[in-house]
Amino acid sequence: MNKEIGTIERRKERLDRGIKVRTEGIYAISSLEEVSYLVLPRLILIIGLLLLPAIIPSLYWKRVISITCIYALLALGFDFLANFVGLVSLGGAFYIGVGGYMAAILNKSMGLSPILTIPIATLFGAIICTLLLLPALPLRGVYFAIVTLMYPLAIARIIEALNILGGTDGILGVAGFPTRWIEQYIIILIIIFALFGLRRLVNEDIGLVFRGVKDNDQAVRASGLSITLYKSIAVFIASGLGSLGGAYLSHIYMWSGISQFALDFSIIPIAATVIGGGGTLVGPLLGCFFLVPISEFLRAFGTLRIVFYSIILLTFIMFRSEGIMVYAQRKYHQFERWVKV
Repeated sequence: MNKEIGTIERRKERLDRGIKVRTEGIYAISSLEEVSYLVLPRLILIIGLLLLPAIIPSLYWKRVISITCIYALLALGFDFLANFVGLVSLGGAFYIGVGGYMAAILNKSMGLSPILTIPIATLFGAIICTLLLLPALPLRGVYFAIVTLMYPLAIARIIEALNILGGTDGILGVAGFPTRWIEQYIIILIIIFALFGLRRLVNEDIGLVFRGVKDNDQAVRASGLSITLYKSIAVFIASGLGSLGGAYLSHIYMWSGISQFALDFSIIPIAATVIGGGGTLVGPLLGCFFLVPISEFLRAFGTLRIVFYSIILLTFIMFRSEGIMVYAQRKYHQFERWVKV
């Protein structure tokens, strides 16, 4: 009898179960274990990003990390538009090109330093892109995607045909960053701020409106809200991220040209979103840090790298179509602990 009384029955329980039971949407934390459960993934991501410049010795691969961060900005914007607003944009190259040329013009013509050209090019690049895409906002699906894809192709041919903005040579002699450390850590901090800023945005009231525009825009219109206004805000945010990346790219390469309108800037963010997991925001970021370095490794295979690249993409699409982050989140939430009954 005493032995039975002294026995404590235990059962397994998922770590997140108590948090979800106590509240929905707002974290109610009662122990250090639950704090660690919520904070640990975020800390790993932030610390990992901040350590990258220090643990990579090669100057070449340091530059690859900077370029990867620029692709990550585009991937964040694509994921935000596609999975939270319902606008599939293929205009990554459009945003990069506008931001890149604007930063180069501000630096060469007005003599402004990168500390001024990058934010100014980000703001005005986002305004220009939003205004040019404004007539296409009533479109949805493949029609909006085609319009966003046509802009970078058309602008690149116009620059080449009219020989403006440096023509095929581009704008040379753009000022660079003082040191490689400044170049890398600024873009990494921007990535962290953009990721958590967008995460916070989509969980606010305006995020609910964005989801409403995606799922049932007629219901949003019936509520007296302007669908065009909210789509414009979303496009402004996404194009601002892309223009920031383009401005930063011009100062990294100390040059701006029509290659910034290349389709790589439109296609790779989409592939990264597929690999990382759409609708998670952090997934496309991780997808870029997987995909872009892999593509650099494959350069040693020459033209065969396209074959290997395609095999990698097909493997993820067929066997892990949900993406790395969605799979990792599900496994992480399945961690269990022993609790008293």
